[in-house]
Amino acid sequence: MPDALPRSRTEPDGSAVIRVLGYNVRSMRDDEEALARVIRACAPDLVLIQEAPRFFRWRKHAARLAAKTDLVVLGGGATAAGPLLLCSLRAFVERTEDVLLPLTPGLHRRGFATAVVRFGAARVGVVSAHLSLDATERAAQAELLLERAAALDAPHVIAAADVNEAPGGPAFTRLSDTLQDCWTTAPWGGADTFPSAAPSRRIDAVFASLRIDALFASPSVEVLACGVPTGLPTTDLRTATDHLPVLAAVRLGAGA
Repeated sequence: MPDALPRSRTEPDGSAVIRVLGYNVRSMRDDEEALARVIRACAPDLVLIQEAPRFFRWRKHAARLAAKTDLVVLGGGATAAGPLLLCSLRAFVERTEDVLLPLTPGLHRRGFATAVVRFGAARVGVVSAHLSLDATERAAQAELLLERAAALDAPHVIAAADVNEAPGGPAFTRLSDTLQDCWTTAPWGGADTFPSAAPSRRIDAVFASLRIDALFASPSVEVLACGVPTGLPTTDLRTATDHLPVLAAVRLGAGA
């Protein structure tokens, strides 16, 4: 279990503390058992995956990972060009939608896995994204992510992305100017996420709507802690995939 991170719970007023895990799993090509152990140890309510399997029997791969981590498949996968959503049985699912982004000739197809779910009386929109390696396309996709987050029409939004650039880059800056970069808001654990064997760059992040949010004009997500989990076996973190996970604990206020 990661050290000193708030546990999931529903408060008497209907608000909820949840754990959100963002994780690039490199198509589950590495040590799948180590990957499952890392996810299970983080005890997440939501897992926002990038680079899920997209080709042969991709649904079976997603279902197997969910079963190994005591979670269920919420949405995404090949129909979102790689982003995948898993959730615990705490989540009440309102709706899901997989979104394919405009294709730039010569570049990989990208997409978003999105959903709206409830925890207690707290309602939250969720987006998993893997942005382009191309800087121009990546900046455009950051704008599309924000548009999609607003279109979910939920009082709270949480997004996790492999941004493919570090803080200070145009896409990362655009996202963190509109949403909270959860690690910056409440740093905990480690920061750098890539490569997992010798991390030197923070290119993966969990974002959340602002506490007083211009995008939604309502009180929103309180970030309690966010970062690369500590207290997990180093060997598992290095062999599960080429990225390290980002785990956030957040409080969602009750709302319609």
